[in-house]
Amino acid sequence: MIRRERHPSVTVSARRTEAYTDGVFAIAATLLVLDLTSQSLGDVTSDADLAGALLDMRHPVFSFVISFLVLCIMWMTHVRQFEWIVRIDNAGMWINNLRLLLIVLVPFTTSLDTDYSEFLLGRLLLPVNFFLAILVGWFQWTWALRSGAIPDLSRDDAKRLGRAALSAVILSGLAVAVSPLVGSAGFLLFLFDGPLTRRLRGADAPTDPAATRSTPPAEPGASSATD
Repeated sequence: MIRRERHPSVTVSARRTEAYTDGVFAIAATLLVLDLTSQSLGDVTSDADLAGALLDMRHPVFSFVISFLVLCIMWMTHVRQFEWIVRIDNAGMWINNLRLLLIVLVPFTTSLDTDYSEFLLGRLLLPVNFFLAILVGWFQWTWALRSGAIPDLSRDDAKRLGRAALSAVILSGLAVAVSPLVGSAGFLLFLFDGPLTRRLRGADAPTDPAATRSTPPAEPGASSATD
C-alpha cells in the first residue's frame, strides 16, 4: 500500500510520465547535432581549407558539447528522481510538462549561442534556459515530497536528496551570472557538480528502492541461519 496524503484516485503510476520524459530528453539531445553540418564549412578545396573550416567551427562544437552534457546531467537527475517517485497527479504532470517545454527549447537557444554570441542576449538565453529547466526539476522533487509520492524514502532522506539537487540549481545560476562575460563557457562550473552534490547531501545516498522492494520480508518467527 502506497502511503500518501490524498486519495489514490487522484494519482496515477509515474512510469508513463517517466518514459515520456526519457523520450523528450533523447529527442532534444539528438536535435542539438543538426546545427553541425558540412554546409557550415563553406567552400573547401584542400586539406588546409578543411582544417581551417573545422577550426572556425570550434564555438558551435563547444556549444553542442556543453548543451549535450548539461542535458545528460539533467536526465540523470530525472532518472534518480523517478526511481523514488511512484505516483503522480495532474499537478505533478504539469510541472513535468513545464520542464519539458524548457528542455525542447535547448536546441534553439544553443543555436542562438552559436550564431549570436557577440550579443548579450545570444550569450545569456542558453544559460537562462538551462537554469529555469533545472529549477523546475528541483521544484518537481519538492512537489513529490509534499504530495506523498515518494513512499520508499524517509522524510529526512527525501529532504537530503532535495538539498543535493540544489547543486545544479546553484551552478546553473552562477553560469547565468557569468554568461555575459564568458558565454556558454560558464557551464564549465558543472565540473564541481559532484563534490557540491555530496556536500549538500551530507551523507551517503539512500538505498536503491528497487533493491528494497525486491527483498522479500522475513516471515514472522523466522530465525537467522547464524542463530
